[in-house]
Amino acid sequence: MTAKEYLSNLRHLDARIAQKRGELNDLRKSAASIGGMDYSTVRVQTSPAGNASYTDAVHRMAELEDEINAEIAAFTAEKHKIIAEIQALKNPVYVEILYKRYVEYKRLEAIAVELNYSYDHVRRAHGWALQEFERCHTMPHSPVVK
Repeated sequence: MTAKEYLSNLRHLDARIAQKRGELNDLRKSAASIGGMDYSTVRVQTSPAGNASYTDAVHRMAELEDEINAEIAAFTAEKHKIIAEIQALKNPVYVEILYKRYVEYKRLEAIAVELNYSYDHVRRAHGWALQEFERCHTMPHSPVVK
């Protein structure tokens, strides 16, 4: 795994959390909406038919919230680890570029403007910073995101 792939895992974890949060919001909306009822098929029952229709949705929401919380914990731990690894580099410009690119998710163009460097210089320095990161840190072979 390259340094770029390793550092990009943080963004992938963040995207998975955002997608699950969206799914949870959709479930909440659908559980809160009232569906119509077909009265032509209504019949009297003498015993309950089982769980109410919303219990499956509530159960799935609880499971999804647990998944989201677990992924947030993993994301926070991974983010802290990556920040520490970036900050271990000796060159402060490399630290700044990698932090802005892989922790703040900024484009190289925006980083160039913020640091008052040309885009070409930031692009080259980004490549050098990735090489330095690989030299300083042993890259894991298995990806964080499965």
